[in-house]
Order: sequence, then structure tokens, then C-alpha cells
Amino acid sequence: MNLDEYKGVFTYAEQVDGRISGIAYELIGKGKELAKDLGVDVTAVLIGSGIKDQAYKLAEYGADRVIVIDDPELKDYRTEPYTHALASAIEKFKPEIVLIGATPIGRDLGPSTSARVHTGLTADCTKLDIGDFPMTPIPNVPTLHNQLLMTRPAFGGNTIATIAIPDARPQMATVRPGVMQKREKEPGRTCEIIEFNPGFTPNDKYVEILKVVKKVSNTVDIMDAKILVSGGRGVGSPENFAILDDLADAIGGVVSCSRAVVDAGWKPKELQVGQTGKTVRPKVYFAIGISGAIQHLAGMEESDLIIAINKDEDAPIFDVADIGIVGDLNKIVPALTKQVRAYVANKK
Repeated sequence: MNLDEYKGVFTYAEQVDGRISGIAYELIGKGKELAKDLGVDVTAVLIGSGIKDQAYKLAEYGADRVIVIDDPELKDYRTEPYTHALASAIEKFKPEIVLIGATPIGRDLGPSTSARVHTGLTADCTKLDIGDFPMTPIPNVPTLHNQLLMTRPAFGGNTIATIAIPDARPQMATVRPGVMQKREKEPGRTCEIIEFNPGFTPNDKYVEILKVVKKVSNTVDIMDAKILVSGGRGVGSPENFAILDDLADAIGGVVSCSRAVVDAGWKPKELQVGQTGKTVRPKVYFAIGISGAIQHLAGMEESDLIIAINKDEDAPIFDVADIGIVGDLNKIVPALTKQVRAYVANKK
């Protein structure tokens, strides 16, 4: 393999039912940062059926080029045709980096594509940088420059591993949604649009979709919330979450929770913040009755303002909190809610 043939950053622009997912814009944002360090462009790859008119949205969020692969066989996500589409684009255009969202679709598409193009894949990344490898010089081992350094939690979140793919291209990673920041939208921005179709011949690996059943849920997506009121096992019981609901209602926020709460059956998985839940970046994050295990911190430590309430003054959550309150949450939270409601009433 001639590594010098591979140039540029590819991001997979995930779409569902013709609507581009938020992770697509986040990846373009991070891709632009990596591309700047390398002096290359960012290309978004949009795959689907009847989705050509969506390419302009990717340009408005920073894509320098969009490769559109539009075919009836790509109407719904299926492993084989989507893998064929993305792998074919990689083989033709030879990017040095490929980023895919660590969504249910991306966690299927990433490994299958990396295997198809004979390269490695680092899954569930929380940080991406361009740098030297090895990161610490080793005697008699050459230092390689401009490598993609991919960081992810390992061993159940108890350590952080940084991984590189020095001997193969492209360097591929799946990236956790909510970790990277999308760029400001530039209405009217345009870019080069390339229509590419490798051809699709169904074979015995093509799954036939007989029926699509969509689940209707009233659960708010916590990744979109500006204010999160998050509770842990220290809240005491599912009934006691009512005081968190009151605070969230008063302050215009959304209730979320830790893994311990989900494991106990108090709240649904959709509300879980953390390494095995969702990564959030709200303006304000209340951590109430949450000790602050590293797995939880991985999902919320980038919040703009962190307010922790815990009876244990040595709880790790206070190490990342901007404001820490030591005491009984059953007294503190209702008192805080009362003050917030009084403030809002006075403002009216």
C-alpha cells in the first residue's frame, strides 16, 4: 500500500428517511479541524435514495465537497449495499481519514467497511488529534508525523487509550455523538457536488426488509437540552425523582440520569448520560445524587456549567463541578426550586 496516495478527510453523512442526522454536522466540524492541520479538504459522503437535494446542507456546515451516492437500493439502511457504497467511494477517492458516527447505523457500517477496505477501525472515540506516533519516542523506532491519534475509553472506562493506524489507510474511527461540536451554519455556502454510483447488484448478502415499524416515544432527546437536571442512585427512589421533575419544570430543563438509575429500572435508557449512555453538552448540568464515576463524567464533563449536589463531600463529581453543594438533596432541591419559581414570577 502506498500511503502517499491517500489524501483528505472523509466524513459519513448519516441520514434516516431523507433527513440528515446531527452527527453528520458534528463530524464535519471535527473533520475541518483535522483537515486544517493536514492542509487538506473535508469531503462528506451522503448515501441514500432521493437525497441529492440534501447535499447543500452539508456545504452550509463546512463540507468542501460532497459525494452523493443515490440509488433505489439505498432507500433503507442495509449493511451490504451501504458497505459497498462507502467502500467503493473510499477505494476510488482514497481519503487518509474516514470518520463515522458511533450510532446504531455507524456501529454496523464502520466495521464492515473497514474490513472491506483492509484497514483498522477505532470505535467509540471521544477525542481525535493529529500528531506524532509513537507519542513518546522509542529508541530505534522511527517517529511518524501527521498521524490520526484516536482516543477512546477502555477497560470499562477505567482507562483512556490512544490508538493510531500507522501502516494502513484510511485511518478510520467511529465517533460518539455529542462529543464533537458542529460549526456555525453558513447559509448559502456552496461546495463541489460529485455524483458517484458504483452499481448495485443484489446478492445473497442483501437483506430484504419486509416491514418497518417505528416506535413512538414521548421521551425528549437529552442531547438537545440546554439544561439537564440529572439524578443518580443518591436520589433514593424512582418516586423521589419528582423533586427533580419540579426543578426541571421550574427552570425549563429536562430530567436525565446516571447508569445506576437505569440499571435499577427507575428511568429508561434514553435518559442515561455517560459512557454507555449519551454524551451531552448542555449550558447547565445539575448532577444530583451522582457520585461522579469516570463512566458518567465521560458523558457530561464538557457541559458549560456543572452544578453538583451530594451529601458526600469527597464525591468525585466535585472535581469537575463549577458549583458544589454538600448536603441533603431532599432539602436543597425543593428550596432551589422554590427560589427559581419566585425569581421567574418576579420577572413577569
